[in-house]
Amino acid sequence: MSAAEPFDDHPAEGAVEIEPVLPESVRARVAVLAAAALGALPFEELPVPLRRVAKFAPNRRARLGGPAIAAQLTADPLFRQRLGTRVLEDAGDLGAAVLTGVLPAAADPVDAAALAYLARPAGWRELVEAAGEQVRAEEGSAAVAERIRDAEQRAVRAEHDRAVARVEADKLRDELARGREELGQLREEVRVLSRALREAQSAEKRSADLLATERGRLRSSAAEHEAELRRLRARLADAEAAAATGKQTARDARAAENSRLWLLLETINQAAVGLRRELSVDAADRMPADFVADAAADRPEGTIAPKNRAQDTDDPARLDQLLALPRAHLVVDGYNVTKRGYADMSLEQQRKRLITGLGGIAAQTGDEVTCVFDGAERVHGLPPAPRGVRVLFSRKGETADELIRRLVRAEPAGRPVVVVSSDREVADGVRRHGAYPMGADALLRRLSRS
Repeated sequence: MSAAEPFDDHPAEGAVEIEPVLPESVRARVAVLAAAALGALPFEELPVPLRRVAKFAPNRRARLGGPAIAAQLTADPLFRQRLGTRVLEDAGDLGAAVLTGVLPAAADPVDAAALAYLARPAGWRELVEAAGEQVRAEEGSAAVAERIRDAEQRAVRAEHDRAVARVEADKLRDELARGREELGQLREEVRVLSRALREAQSAEKRSADLLATERGRLRSSAAEHEAELRRLRARLADAEAAAATGKQTARDARAAENSRLWLLLETINQAAVGLRRELSVDAADRMPADFVADAAADRPEGTIAPKNRAQDTDDPARLDQLLALPRAHLVVDGYNVTKRGYADMSLEQQRKRLITGLGGIAAQTGDEVTCVFDGAERVHGLPPAPRGVRVLFSRKGETADELIRRLVRAEPAGRPVVVVSSDREVADGVRRHGAYPMGADALLRRLSRS
């Protein structure tokens, strides 16, 4: 018998073939089997609507082309026959069993029904109906089993809820017992507090009586203190009168002392005037440092090695004391100070900041101030120095240290000259000529207060 003989695709003439209603699982299996076999058919044997679907991957054919495949299986018996033949060949023994109508006991009813629907051997409708009944029976059994599991789960949850309720009831009974115990304790505390309140009220009454007694005593003491205060005020008035008399006596004595001091100063002044007239000394319009500045401008150039610098740590209060001396002259080693205090700035900014600060000191103290810089970095077009500040640059071949020592040597003996430099050689040199050396840190701290 040929493979096409078992197919029953042609009903009796005049009869209308009615497609059976397939269970969902059988319909899905038919779509999977047809999609898998679709790619094995020759392209020219495929219906036109399925030629594009045949190009899909097998898993996409069943998902995307399932409705089109099902429609062609119903409408095109020849296509269904060709596809069924291919599916039976791929099914092997199960396909042969479907053709004979004798299914193995272990055969999957869904697979058997799907193969029977596609191959349509004799009695294929009974196979499809039997498979549908079996699937429905299995689905009913699964639903019953699911309801049984739900009932068991509800029973377990009910048992758990009863256990939780018993535990909660035990907790509530324990809390009720504790509440009753706490209520008894609170009642006892209320009794104790009531007794303490009555005692406190009694003590308050006694305190009120004592307070009234003490107020009476305080009024008596206040009257006595008021009388004593009047006596002390009278004595204070007598003492103030005596003090006023003493102050007047002191003012008279101070006036007499001031008269003697004025007479002495006037005598010294007249002597100085006479001595100036005798020596023919005119008023000076230039300071000794001006002569040194002129000499520094005319000094021939040369090459001198820079000196080693050392740090000096002087008290800034000492600098204030020295600047308070009359006619003091402050000489500053410019770059020695700026490179310790403003090293992160450019040289122009260092000079500007130092000279501005020295202008403030000159304005506050009225002292003569000279700031000396090494001439190696001499710049032109400097802004004018503040009033009271002289700015000097050493010539090439001369260091600022040498110019500072010449400034000190030019001053008259006895004039207070303060030299600010942390160079130990500069400090030792000017000290030998009677100047007061101070460290750069002292001036920097003095400027920071300005």
